[in-house]
Amino acid sequence: MDIFEKLKILSAAAKYDAACTSSGVNRKAPKGEGIGKAESCGICHSFTADGRCISLLKVLMSNSCVYNCAYCTNRITNDTPRATFTPKELAELTINFYKRNYIEGLFLSSGVVGSPNNTTELMIASLRILREEYKFYGYIHAKAIPGTDKELLNELGLLCDRMSVNIELPSAASLTSLAPDKSKESILVPMQFIKDKLSESRQLAVYKKAPSFAPAGQSTQMIVGASPETDYSIIKLSEGLYNKYQLKRVFYSAYVPIVESSSLPSLDTKPPLLRENRLYQADWLMRVYGFKSGEILDEKNPMLNPYLDPKCNWAVNNPQVFPIDVNKADYEVLLRVPGIGIMSARKIVSARRLGKLSFVDLKKLGVVLKRAQYFILCSGKSFEGLRINQSQILNSLLSRAALERFQSHYKSGVQSSMFETPKEEVIKSLTGQL
Repeated sequence: MDIFEKLKILSAAAKYDAACTSSGVNRKAPKGEGIGKAESCGICHSFTADGRCISLLKVLMSNSCVYNCAYCTNRITNDTPRATFTPKELAELTINFYKRNYIEGLFLSSGVVGSPNNTTELMIASLRILREEYKFYGYIHAKAIPGTDKELLNELGLLCDRMSVNIELPSAASLTSLAPDKSKESILVPMQFIKDKLSESRQLAVYKKAPSFAPAGQSTQMIVGASPETDYSIIKLSEGLYNKYQLKRVFYSAYVPIVESSSLPSLDTKPPLLRENRLYQADWLMRVYGFKSGEILDEKNPMLNPYLDPKCNWAVNNPQVFPIDVNKADYEVLLRVPGIGIMSARKIVSARRLGKLSFVDLKKLGVVLKRAQYFILCSGKSFEGLRINQSQILNSLLSRAALERFQSHYKSGVQSSMFETPKEEVIKSLTGQL
């Protein structure tokens, strides 16, 4: 099998891995000594129709695997073409693609070839050729294989910019059921090791020649929709991972039915893309806006609202917090207003030092008044002519796309016809939850 046939097989096998993002690290070649660089502003991405990032060479070292994870197309019992790069082949392919300006970096994962240690040794050999022989200083994201010895994880971390250990499924029970060769401990142990090495590397950063261990940090990925966990259990798990392991990102991958199994959704099940999107929005609220998982969802309301994004949903369910005066509210409170983002909140805090802000000023600062007007005051006054009630707020916040989804659902006969129109039913049902 030639190298391009291998590339076709192994790049296709890598497309279900979503944990691929910008670099978040500054690295460039010493003058006259190498090629490539990884900028802190991130790699400029381009995406294919199925969501793959193509500015990185996203590929598996091998799709041969000794594990039998029910959800994985590369599981040992699946009849699929198999291929494995040699370290030299992968390094040459990467560097040739880079020189032709096809890519700016490498995203490398792998099936488990023989054992976790053997697989990691192949990956290390490839990266060592890139870094030491070709003097490649571009961005490299490498997957840590659960069960790998710490010495090998350390070698891998010294050669790449970011590492990730996939948590795969949101609970230990689902992992045992769908991935019997893996365990919660085999995933969390390397995650803890990477966290400790990152902390150690930061402490040694005061020394110019100290080796840098995965300077862009670590991330993980979990599959959504293959197992029965609720959104609440998923974001609660993510919050715990962020707090305990200081992850840069948790990625959510809507399960795409690719194998027939009694323990998985049927092949005609559509990937839960809306759910995936809502989870990313909730994750953003936790990482950037200071929300706790318990504020977004709880055991009584375990699923994210399909009609309202998590921030709007929180706002309409917490009327006691609003309205807030933009000329007095703290930055953290401003961030909780629908229609006010990070940049606009910062601009508000800066601009109000020079004088009182009006609704006209807020629009100039980038505030989306269509949403924010129901939750804010300017110097004690509400938006001119605005009469606030729950139905009016919901009518404004519900997007046309959300209503169309509801209408389709309504026509299927699942919803009861208590009100005159589907839109009225949505508003009425949501108002009843406030």
